[in-house]
Amino acid sequence: MKVVSLNAWGGRLFEEMTDWLAQEQPDVLCLQEVVYAPGSPSAWLEYRDDGMALPQRADVLRDVSRALPNHGLTFCPAALGNLWLGDRPVPTLWGIATYLSPDLTLVGQAQGFVHGEFSPGGFGAHPRARTGHAVRVWHPEEGGVTVAHMHGLRDPNGKMDTPVRGEQARKFATLVQSVLMPGDPVVVCGDFNVLPVSETFRVLARVAPYNLVTTRGHPGTRTSFYEKPEKFADYMLVNGPLRDARFDVVREPELSDHCPLVLYTA
Repeated sequence: MKVVSLNAWGGRLFEEMTDWLAQEQPDVLCLQEVVYAPGSPSAWLEYRDDGMALPQRADVLRDVSRALPNHGLTFCPAALGNLWLGDRPVPTLWGIATYLSPDLTLVGQAQGFVHGEFSPGGFGAHPRARTGHAVRVWHPEEGGVTVAHMHGLRDPNGKMDTPVRGEQARKFATLVQSVLMPGDPVVVCGDFNVLPVSETFRVLARVAPYNLVTTRGHPGTRTSFYEKPEKFADYMLVNGPLRDARFDVVREPELSDHCPLVLYTA
């Protein structure tokens, strides 16, 4: 079973991303930074925040579904705010999404907020609401496998540990524990927005103690589109049954300002 985690970067490189996904056909796709503006008058909108203006696809969900037409989809929005088409505001949902191959049977899941609550009146100031999603799937050959992901808090001051990041990790671990069954292989992944030495990993060790990004010697998870010096943001953690699983941080092609993380459970 192939598990992929990727920050979609609002679909800015959607053609490269969807071409790669159509070729790879992951069994489980954990996608962060997903935007969905139903009824948008344009396929492209603009995100504006603190002097930034970033192009965004209006319907990343549909873009990816075209690449994975038979996969089931769960979208977990954290907020409803405005993207922009010129001077026109366009209401847009923002969150994470999970795609499951039709070969898998969904036998358990939990979705919940790891920070804050759903924000229907705008994206708000940082740290913004964040959600997590955990699924337990049944593979015809491998049995039950638990996979969970989140998009961790962004702090304009950096990726250092903070009390709210610690609480976020504890809520995420509890979410994962509510789904997994004894003996399950467990995958915990996403764009955590923390440094490799973060308290987050000490908390999540109770469900997935092995950090494949750092223990396999990868120098970071950001692409050439990310110009800041700190190159770690995305992680994939596993428990004992997957400690030696095949894993890679894919650097080519570039699909986002984040690299996709790819794990094979067998």
